[in-house]
Order: sequence, then structure tokens, then C-alpha cells
Amino acid sequence: MANSGLQLLGFAMAMLGWVALVASTAIPQWQMSSFAGDNIITAQAMYKGLWMDCVMQSTGMTSCKTYDSVLALPAALQATRALMVLSLVLGFLAMFVATMGMKCTRCGGDDKVKKARIAMTGGIVFIIAGLAALVACSWIGHQIVTDFYNPLTPMNVKYEFGPAIFIGWAGSALALLGGALLSCSCPGSEGKASYRAPRAYPKSNSAKEYV
Repeated sequence: MANSGLQLLGFAMAMLGWVALVASTAIPQWQMSSFAGDNIITAQAMYKGLWMDCVMQSTGMTSCKTYDSVLALPAALQATRALMVLSLVLGFLAMFVATMGMKCTRCGGDDKVKKARIAMTGGIVFIIAGLAALVACSWIGHQIVTDFYNPLTPMNVKYEFGPAIFIGWAGSALALLGGALLSCSCPGSEGKASYRAPRAYPKSNSAKEYV
């Protein structure tokens, strides 16, 4: 069974990853306008997020506008939004479950096997949340790359990776690693480690003489 230090490390990594996923979902810098062409006007920069798009002027002023219609959004953006929200909800539930199963808390009773199973369940939920966020960030990242290298897409409407995608990838990696460490609280490992094979005693000399 995993020790308290390993559980605390896994919980801290998973919680830090969840906070990064919250920040990634909230900020609008998922896609930023590309300046790869020679005739691109750099007086303003365009940013697109999951909930709004923003325009930053060269003077530093930024104006944002939320999306008017959800159904009018591209399929990749809709799927990314749904997966990120699902990841946040699962991560929020996993924090409560993992807290009850950790050795340093008194929640969930005094049964060590029961607490280990609860902690392992929280780790598995963290892994699912990390996978959902990883799929979401990779999906929209693939869409950005496809549109960028599409010769039919005008250069002035091409976008590149924004900071939010990299934050999402980092958060999903931390959630996966933290959930994996919490999943090491397997209740069956302690029973196997405590089992000892019966000791074979040598036969006495009297038994040999009797034979």
C-alpha cells in the first residue's frame, strides 16, 4: 500500500493539474492569429477561446465578445468545450474522493483497506479527467494545424497555438501523473507483502534413526 508521502505528492500534482485546467478553460487564448505571411497587418491580434474571442490593439486595449450561438460554433470547438467541462467536473469530484481515502485524513473510517480503495478510486477519476482534457486539447490542436497548412485557407485568418493549449496539456499531464500515484494505493498489495511462506523445519536425528 502506498505511504502517506506518495499519496500527498499524487494529490498535490493532481490538484495543481486541475487548477491549470480551470485556468486553461477560462482564458481566451486558445487560438492566436498567425503572423507568418509577409503582408500581415500587425496592428491588432486576434484571440479565440472556448467562450469568447478577443481583439488586442497595438495600443494595448483589448475588447472581447462572447459567442452568440453555441450551435453555430465549429464541431471541434463544441467538443473541446464539452470535454474540458467534463474534465473539471470529474476533477472536482476526484478531489473529494481522494481526500477521504488519504492516510493523513480521518474521513472514511479507520479501515486501512477501505481508505486505500477510496484513494485508488479518486486516482482513477483523476486519470479519466486528465484523459478528457488531453483529448480536448489535442483535438483543437489538430484542427489548428490542419487549418494552418490548408492551402485554401487565407493567410490572414490562420491561427496558431495559444498559451491556453499548452497550459491544458501541462494540466492534463499533472492530473494523469497525480492520479497514477494515487492509484498505487492498491489494497491488495499490503496483504501480499505481509504473507510469508511457511518455514520448512529440518528433520530431527531421531526421525532418521527410526527410519
